[in-house]
Amino acid sequence: MTMNRVIHAAVRRDLGRLESALATAPDGDTARAKQLQVAYAHLHDQLKHHHEGEDTHVFPFLARVEGATELVEVMETEHQAMADALADVRTAMDTYASTGSAGDARAARDAIVRANDVVERHLHHEENELEPLMLPHLETPEWKAVEKQMRPASLADSGRFMAWVQDGMPDEERAYLRSAIPVPVTFLLSRLAGRSYRRDVAPAWQPST
Repeated sequence: MTMNRVIHAAVRRDLGRLESALATAPDGDTARAKQLQVAYAHLHDQLKHHHEGEDTHVFPFLARVEGATELVEVMETEHQAMADALADVRTAMDTYASTGSAGDARAARDAIVRANDVVERHLHHEENELEPLMLPHLETPEWKAVEKQMRPASLADSGRFMAWVQDGMPDEERAYLRSAIPVPVTFLLSRLAGRSYRRDVAPAWQPST
């Protein structure tokens, strides 16, 4: 388990939640459509931050690791494919939010399914081929510096991130998070600085929806 996999698990969880929610979206419910639009926008922002951080900090680090150069080039190509697919989802979600129609919900779901295929190929590739190259370096000062650069830019961003990854987090990921970051820190960030996530995004995933 790594923090990278914790983030990947949250991405997979939300893509699955969106697909399910859109498959059962009632026709004409614009309030629900806008709620899901907000939830997707949050996921998109988290993914964008994660992958831009990899482009800017992780991939240059890995380019210096033996055997990683060609793989990094593949990762960069996959990032562009993901950005394109996720942009298509945003367009479909914006259309759905403006109409609330069941037909536009189905179109948005189809866009999610297509994007999920692209995202999953990349996450699987990253976890199985890129992470093994990283593992020998995770305790080095150079990698610690990369991790510091990858952190959210503000306290509010950190709070939203912590609230997001812990929302419905499975036991394995939760145990890792507790081993990596002191529990009081994750609690305070998610409960205080993460209030906007709990107010604006988490309600989209309540059982009643």
